[in-house]
Amino acid sequence: MADRPSQDELFAAVDELLAGEPELPPPGERARLREAAGVTQARLAQVLRTSTQTVKNWENGRSEPRPPRREAYLRLLEGWAAKHPAEPVTEPETFTHPAPAPQRPVPADEHADAMPPASASSPRPHRPASAASRPSETPRPRAASRRPARPTSAAPAAEAPFPNGPLAVLDGDGTAYCLGGVLLDCPATTVGQLVDWVFKESGIGQARLHRHGKDSDPLIVLTASAAARFGLPERLEDRRGLRLAEDHPMVKQLAKAKWKLTQRGFGPWPRIYRPAEAGRRQCVQLAVLPWDALDPRAWGDAAGLHPADLARVLGVFASRVLTPRGSTAVTGLELMTALRPPTRPVKDETTGEWVSGPNPGALARPVDPAPPEAPQEHPVAQGWEGGFLDEEAYQWVRDPHLLSDEECLLPWAVGIDINTAFLAAAARLTVGLSGPVHVTTPVFDKKIPGTWLVDLSGIELDARLPNPFTPSGLRPEGPGWYTTATLAYAEELGCEVRPIEAYLRQETGAYLDPWHDRLKDAYLTTTADMGIPVDKHTDPAAYLDAMALHKTYAAADDTRPDALRAALTELPTDRVDLSDEDLAALVRRHRQGAMVLSAIKSTVKGGLGKLRERPQGRHYRDGERWPALERPTWRPDIRAAVIAKARVNMHRKMAKLAAMTGQYPLAVLSDCVVYASPGTSPLDFLPLGSEGTPVYGTFRVGANPGFCKVEGVQEMAWAVDLVEQGYNPARHIKGGDAVADEGE
Repeated sequence: MADRPSQDELFAAVDELLAGEPELPPPGERARLREAAGVTQARLAQVLRTSTQTVKNWENGRSEPRPPRREAYLRLLEGWAAKHPAEPVTEPETFTHPAPAPQRPVPADEHADAMPPASASSPRPHRPASAASRPSETPRPRAASRRPARPTSAAPAAEAPFPNGPLAVLDGDGTAYCLGGVLLDCPATTVGQLVDWVFKESGIGQARLHRHGKDSDPLIVLTASAAARFGLPERLEDRRGLRLAEDHPMVKQLAKAKWKLTQRGFGPWPRIYRPAEAGRRQCVQLAVLPWDALDPRAWGDAAGLHPADLARVLGVFASRVLTPRGSTAVTGLELMTALRPPTRPVKDETTGEWVSGPNPGALARPVDPAPPEAPQEHPVAQGWEGGFLDEEAYQWVRDPHLLSDEECLLPWAVGIDINTAFLAAAARLTVGLSGPVHVTTPVFDKKIPGTWLVDLSGIELDARLPNPFTPSGLRPEGPGWYTTATLAYAEELGCEVRPIEAYLRQETGAYLDPWHDRLKDAYLTTTADMGIPVDKHTDPAAYLDAMALHKTYAAADDTRPDALRAALTELPTDRVDLSDEDLAALVRRHRQGAMVLSAIKSTVKGGLGKLRERPQGRHYRDGERWPALERPTWRPDIRAAVIAKARVNMHRKMAKLAAMTGQYPLAVLSDCVVYASPGTSPLDFLPLGSEGTPVYGTFRVGANPGFCKVEGVQEMAWAVDLVEQGYNPARHIKGGDAVADEGE
């Protein structure tokens, strides 16, 4: 018989039951606290005696810890929270409802290029705390006007380091448009005065993303009128160097004020700084719109937006990704460093002083690649005759003799695009953190990142599929260099892998995991803002309908509501009866959301391309070192590993689809694959399970990275004609000339 409990024991048990389960911080805060403490997910898993994937699930909200780990985890989080309290941040703006700034009366001729009017449900943009006015003094929005209210002088709040957000778009009248509709009055008439104003008065900037990182420099975007106000030319005369001459009055003016420019000089993205004082950075990033600072391939028509709308687009990107620091490629690379800083403070046991030391899991120092990993102009590749790594994205067309009559008689060719294929490949990818070590006749181990010399030319595979080992999709000829991901897939296919030699890396880690997680969250959040379902279990047909509706809005002219209504009648939507104003607001919302989404995708591709940045300049000679080699993040082996995994992932899906349905691709270009289809939708040829759900392991329609959507549809006769001429239908399926997204 069990012992009879005492009254005190019963009361203690009841009190515990009344108190309920201890509440954990939200998933995002758990990740922030761990990163602020400088602890890796692997280390935390080791301490709590669980797996790294379980910790990832806790921090992504996929699962919750159970006793006894729950109590230990909560105690740890509470301790970290006491040491690293969250900094107050400006609430990021979304595209769910257009949220323009408050308005002031303007002449009628200003209405054409002004901001969208605020709807009744839209929140009013706010002013800085020091310049707040009485509610009764706030001018009432007028439907006829899209201009903001009179700007106010900046006075940063003491409790928030950057109360006015990460950036501002400065117009020629001195109005600085910030995220959330904040308006500041900038009195500067010279660039030197502008930089002083940013530091002393603006309250602009962005807090660091990692405890050991640095705050993002404030970004000031200059419109054409603002550039003219500061005496900048309409366009750069130096089209090769893309910078002002060193004897330009603007450059001299900055030097006289003791401001410095980086080696890039005063170009479309000039960085102006002074040496740090008392450990505080003094650096301002400018973006000059008339000098094409915003590449339309990444940002679309963002440069032509009203300053308030542009501040919203750039501000949403900054709050979800990072404050832009140049091209999206530069920003993608900077994001890697911001999330995994190379150094952290460590205590010198001898002197007791805090010194800079390597940050575990980060790329702490520059390392030279192995000869086969390097571009042919690299110093280590000079004189090397052993072949080079060729892990690139697919560019393949099926042999026209292998097209069946049944395929050619189908009416449609449907191209499907893998959502952010390279981002999906970066998830949980183990890469080398140290330099390469040469090994002869090693035993292949799929857990060790490296570059291996293996002969895969004797492996027989179905010629109706691209060969998984080469970007051309053709069978390899003799021994070649391959990444670990490619050879692991060869083993998966039943091939025996016998390396001849290899360059392996002993120190390893999932370096890109934080980068992947932040960009994935940004991608899905922005997609959801536009009304597109992002849940993995969303009905594929509903997702395709939402994507079609989004594309219709994004491509529409907000000044022609009747044309938009005519297009909407062809789609499953009840928004045809909306007012002209509401339709125009939807068009602007989707168009601006598409700009952010495009920039996020470009950040992924460009950031990976920067890992293998090539030398620039007409005076370069093979064998010379170039500046990018001195970065810890110049790592062509990591880029190759991501691209190889993306290519392998695509082949795995194509192979499974062929095994299940007998369907084979007509062509592949990077992350786009074209199939013959009886209908115009991917759902007409992709298999479904017994319950009507997508089959795991094949192409799945949806918004998540690694899922697919429609790239384009053409008549099958058109695709067959291109194949017979040796052209790639995947390059033209969208109706234009695609670019192979190889991470360059």
